Amino acid sequence: MAMHALTGLSLVSLLSFGYLSWDWSKPSLAADGPGEAGVEQPSAAPPQPPHIIFILTDDQGYHDVGYHGSDIETPTLDRLAAEGVKLENYYIQPICTPSRSQLLTGRYQIHTGLQHSIIRPRQPNCLPLDQVTLPQKLQEAGYSTHMVGKWHLGFYRKECLPTRRGFDTFLGSLTGNVDYYTYDNCDGPGVCGFDLHEGESVAWGLSGQYSTMLYAQRVSHILASHSPRRPLFLYVAFQAVHTPLQSPREYLYRYRTMGNVARRKYAAMVTCMDEAVRNITWALKRYGFYNNSVIIFSSDNGGQTFSGGSNWPLRGRKGTYWEGGVRGLGFVHSPLLKRKRRTSRALVHITDWYPTLVGLAGGTASAADGLDGYDVWPAISEGRASPRTEILHNIDPLYNHARHGSLEAGFGIWNTAVQAAIRVGEWKLLTGDPGYGDWIPPQTLAAFPGSWWNLERMASARQAVWLFNISADPYEREDLAGQRPDVVRALLARLVDYNRTAIPVRYPAENPRAHPDFNGGAWGPWASDEEEEEEEEEAGRARSFSRGRRKKKCKICKLRSFFRKLNTRLMSQRI
Repeated sequence: MAMHALTGLSLVSLLSFGYLSWDWSKPSLAADGPGEAGVEQPSAAPPQPPHIIFILTDDQGYHDVGYHGSDIETPTLDRLAAEGVKLENYYIQPICTPSRSQLLTGRYQIHTGLQHSIIRPRQPNCLPLDQVTLPQKLQEAGYSTHMVGKWHLGFYRKECLPTRRGFDTFLGSLTGNVDYYTYDNCDGPGVCGFDLHEGESVAWGLSGQYSTMLYAQRVSHILASHSPRRPLFLYVAFQAVHTPLQSPREYLYRYRTMGNVARRKYAAMVTCMDEAVRNITWALKRYGFYNNSVIIFSSDNGGQTFSGGSNWPLRGRKGTYWEGGVRGLGFVHSPLLKRKRRTSRALVHITDWYPTLVGLAGGTASAADGLDGYDVWPAISEGRASPRTEILHNIDPLYNHARHGSLEAGFGIWNTAVQAAIRVGEWKLLTGDPGYGDWIPPQTLAAFPGSWWNLERMASARQAVWLFNISADPYEREDLAGQRPDVVRALLARLVDYNRTAIPVRYPAENPRAHPDFNGGAWGPWASDEEEEEEEEEAGRARSFSRGRRKKKCKICKLRSFFRKLNTRLMSQRI
């Protein structure tokens, strides 16, 4: 009953939120194009540097946008992409934390210690504090920086929070997924807490509002209260369309004839997010930002096919290194583009946004900063060749080693049991266990997966090396590893080169102190600097003491030790 009441969120309740500058849900207020009547456009030459709006969606599949032939309605995304530059050779990471960390640091996972899985709510881990983030670089260039949406880069210390990592303001969730209305998140049975924060405080009073609408309203409020004369960076990381599958009832009604229930709910969420983007675009025009703005749209990983998403016709899904897990949805829309209304095949990776946006802002991001990204603005705006020729998708030494991999199979230079993936030029190499490699058709039938699942169900392959000419075979249907051992060896050598630069994986055991019950029922920081120092000192003393000498330990310390041992074997299996 409570959920039904929430899904019937009224216009009055939206307006009572307090951001009264506009009515986001009213269709007549939505912009239909750059020159729409009723929206004043500044006549003066656009100032520099530009306003940057980065919109990141969660778990949106490659097939789940109108301009890729989807059965889901996304008129705003279709129009913005058609008027800008579609990125059809654009790569992201297969899961949440890695994509977000690479966006904000411009570095591969192997260079931040986050190459395994995600950051879980109870882990004492976060984006390395010694990394200068994208918003921090933009602050140095004079930008006002704001984040709205999902963080998922760790929060065990206050120093890890968005407002300590370069954002002037923050409204959103810290963990990986929350209820769209109540903002509750459970990280296991009985380990549940509230997760909606404004700045560094828990935003209890905002519960009950659908997150996609709430975040769109906050963006409008920021634009209404900000001067277009000062450059602005807006990072809008929608929770949509990650599970749980929840949507306002009016969007579900549009897809009432869709037989598959999960796909129906998922489609409703995508369309709601599309309308939120429409209203953000309209607000940019209303408040005088649009003519000097760069809007970037990106997904964070492949769609989760078990939860309504579709990456068809690509192979694989979220959490895999097949194209369905790492080929991203992306486009750039901006009046500042020199060549618009086109499709770009330039190779672009999510790490490239860091140097590209810093360059647009008038800042500097040199090779001395240790970046793995490239400035791809000339390739996007002018159609030049991309400076990027290869992508390290990842090297994960902790992931389950493939049974049939070995150092011998890797020409004696690489253990092919290790999960890794790399693209060099037109070639893509995968080793170890890349994840489920099925080609999963769109979930249009009520009984999906049913018999459809077995149409191209991949049996357990007795191999640990795959090679594809990804330019000629983007669907990864013809494995050429046996025919081109020379290419396999060359790409394995590149993996070896990259691995020499990798730092140790940071994937600590969960800490019982993180339980929301110890934080008033909400997820939030639990470790202080003093506690971190005490833990390090305690570890040093323990190593120096003889085995026969007993040392007193507090109850919390005993619990920490217990959970570290318990989680050692379990954590690497979880995503």
